Amino acid sequence: MFKKVVVTGAAGFIGSNLVDSLLSQGIEVLGIDNFSTGRMEFLSEALNHPKFKLLREDLYFGEDLSKAFVGMDAVFHLAANADVRFGPDHPARDLEQNTIATHKVLEAVRIAGVKNFIFSSTGSVYGEAEVVPTPENAPFPIQTSLYGASKLACEGLIAAYAASFGMQTWIFRFVSILGPRYTHGHVFDFYEQLMKHPKKLNVLGNGYQKKSYLHVSDCIEAIHKSISNSVSQVNIINLGVDGYCEVRDSIGWITDELGLDPELNYGTELKGWIGDNPLIHLDTQKIQGLGWSPMYSIEEAVRDTVRFMESHQWIFNGESKQ
Repeated sequence: MFKKVVVTGAAGFIGSNLVDSLLSQGIEVLGIDNFSTGRMEFLSEALNHPKFKLLREDLYFGEDLSKAFVGMDAVFHLAANADVRFGPDHPARDLEQNTIATHKVLEAVRIAGVKNFIFSSTGSVYGEAEVVPTPENAPFPIQTSLYGASKLACEGLIAAYAASFGMQTWIFRFVSILGPRYTHGHVFDFYEQLMKHPKKLNVLGNGYQKKSYLHVSDCIEAIHKSISNSVSQVNIINLGVDGYCEVRDSIGWITDELGLDPELNYGTELKGWIGDNPLIHLDTQKIQGLGWSPMYSIEEAVRDTVRFMESHQWIFNGESKQ
């Protein structure tokens, strides 16, 4: 469908996997990243590919990108601050790096005349949903995280730009994504704790929080499937699996994969932090109706992530070879 595209957040977890997938299809890719959390190592294959170019740029603080976007068929906008837990410690960060940065990207898209815009949103926009499994047309409750609120604001801007300037857009509301190059979230945190003290694991919340996870390869396949089969101007699509696990389940899979039997110290709260949704289960009938289904179960996604971290422990050093 596309010949030349932009991927923001190209050196990130999902972004770098998407870059590799696009290149494998013969698509020319301009990757953009400020490397605040992205890793140059994740682009090791792409950097050797003749159809890949890398632009080191900050979407919020940087220059106008419209010239770089000229001639592009689509922009995949994945760059964002994804740290839900510490949002209240930096109240402006989600607004700046998510909402305002997205507006700047949309402006560059408009000026450059790009007609296709793909956005990574989040199931967090549903807050503590009253309807479970939660469909795309569920009523929005009061927002419970600055991250979710910033992403919901992005969705509104994208829909308005689509209507105002004739773009076709895709908004993907993800559950948490796992798999190779994963570097943020509870599986990462638990593994890091167990590296430091394998006989003890401290858990935020009571461990009965119900979470849904999707393997990154399934996520990217769903994005491709949706883009190839959608005709609406604004396409809003949940990406997840049928079902969920409890945090206690994921701990069991992680420790089993590592061959450990640590003392587990749970909190007493239903939520691990402000904005932590104690129940995430998205309705995925829309994407499955396009002929997509996940290859990995939640357990398989967790275990595959642990195996990746086991064989790539340099991801814990917090530095990238740049």
